[in-house]
Amino acid sequence: MIRFAVSLALATLAASASAAPAASPLTTVSERSGFQNTGRYAEVVDLCTRFQKAYPKQVRCFEFGRTPENRPMLALAVTRTGALTADQAKKKGVPVLLIQGGIHAGEIDGKDAGFLALREVLENRAAPGALEKQVLLFVPVFNVDGHERFGRYNRPNQRGPVEMGWRTTAQNYNLNRDYVKADTTEMQAMLALVNAWDPLAYVDLHVTDGAKFQPDISIQVEPVHGGDAPLREAGSALQQGVLADLKAQGSDPKPYYISFAKEDDPMSGFVDSMPTPRFSHGYFVMRNRFGVLVETHSWKDYPTRVRITRNTIVSLLSQVGQHGKEWAKTAQEADARAAAMGGADFTLTYRTTFNAKTIDFPGYAYTRGHSEISGALMTQYDETKPQVWTVPLRDEIVPELKVAAPQGGYLVPLAEAARVAAKLKQHGITYKLLGADEMSAEVETFRATKTTFGAKSFEGHQALAVEGEWARERRALSKGALFVPIAQPKARLVMTMLEPRGPDSLLAWGAFNNWFERKEYMEDYVAEDVAREQLETSPALREEFRKKLDTDADFNKSPQARLEFFARRHSSWDERYNLYPVMRTAMKY
Repeated sequence: MIRFAVSLALATLAASASAAPAASPLTTVSERSGFQNTGRYAEVVDLCTRFQKAYPKQVRCFEFGRTPENRPMLALAVTRTGALTADQAKKKGVPVLLIQGGIHAGEIDGKDAGFLALREVLENRAAPGALEKQVLLFVPVFNVDGHERFGRYNRPNQRGPVEMGWRTTAQNYNLNRDYVKADTTEMQAMLALVNAWDPLAYVDLHVTDGAKFQPDISIQVEPVHGGDAPLREAGSALQQGVLADLKAQGSDPKPYYISFAKEDDPMSGFVDSMPTPRFSHGYFVMRNRFGVLVETHSWKDYPTRVRITRNTIVSLLSQVGQHGKEWAKTAQEADARAAAMGGADFTLTYRTTFNAKTIDFPGYAYTRGHSEISGALMTQYDETKPQVWTVPLRDEIVPELKVAAPQGGYLVPLAEAARVAAKLKQHGITYKLLGADEMSAEVETFRATKTTFGAKSFEGHQALAVEGEWARERRALSKGALFVPIAQPKARLVMTMLEPRGPDSLLAWGAFNNWFERKEYMEDYVAEDVAREQLETSPALREEFRKKLDTDADFNKSPQARLEFFARRHSSWDERYNLYPVMRTAMKY
């Protein structure tokens, strides 16, 4: 839903702002307080309309969704190209830069920095000429309901603002784990916005947790470590350009997430990694677009963090203004390469090697000692004493698990077709329904040889990890079954969602757990009779059973495993048990 009207509800919400702009109508509560405070969401509603009123030919404010608590999700389209709608941007071929604040609403630097940067750019005081070459799509607050869970101590490991919102949504979801599974109303609205505008780059503004040190920001960009090779070069250029801009303005930016390899141990150094697609900057690489994760350091004060975030936004606008056309062409070429990847290898998972280099990292003097409170070894920092740490950095990232893409695509049986189709539609993935029954089709099926269910709930799901391989067999297909072609620009995202061993596949998030639960049994005394009958009629089976008893101690000691050995060979055994309900095909339906 992409719409905006100055409705009674919005007007009421705007009117309730506790600190409405007065002398300078486009400044924020934060700016007027010397960046000590941040405003409530009513201020976002108010500023959205004010910017549009002040710059009617350059700014369009619109609602793109509603939260579970029925608050409007607002975005501002900002440009001097005349492309204030998604259709206009596509027709004009204008690159789109989507900048999002407040996905974790306690980490709210992006909202205040974004409005500040927006005003300065519109006043031609920052990123001159950038709006003539792109559309800025600014979402001040993604997690709106969380933003309104306001409190003074919501982020005890963060310096300012005085009060801020909450990390998770009103339904207690962490939105930066939801990009693939898209459980939330908010994420479904965001994906619809992304599908409509197709941003070249998606920028996610955060604040770190963690230790105390001197560097003030990290800028992570993908594709850099994985994804389409030519697009990786462009991603690296984008990252290096922003890092250079920030360094020139006095920051000490890092290209990796500044979190110790071993928690609370500075000497353990740092480990870079390839993000999985549950995260924003891991998701957009699968769409052949740039994902940018910006993390200011939580122990810098709020004025400092807002300034640095503002500098980052201006840098990104400048970089896309200079190179956006070229990078958009590379992204479109990556789409074509993805659509032709049938039969080619696709990397499902990456790993960081143990090869390390030694770096000098600006930290602070610290001591480590036994805590009488926790009983653990704890670190205490002295921020009055800067200190250079000599520590390891592991930043060599290589493919771990590769899978050949199917030649044709994926098939989803009728029983699961509607549910999977709904999820694919959220991501803008192309699919079709089979128009006729096919009683016998040559396909590849995946049967799990080992299943590991998560020990506890995570984001409302019980995770599942499987081992096994694809194998050819013939299966029946009913009219209405789903065919998902690999020959489409989002082929990488298709494989991300449908390859069972992917870390953020639908299977991994527990969408098909039923298929890996045994539902039918025979009583042990019946299984005993079945086993004796099989042993009497098959000398080969008798020999196989004896050999397994002699070579597999765990099997020998397990009555259940011994009886299942025979149950699996009986006609009552459920052949669908551990069968993944998605198939691969070389056919192009």
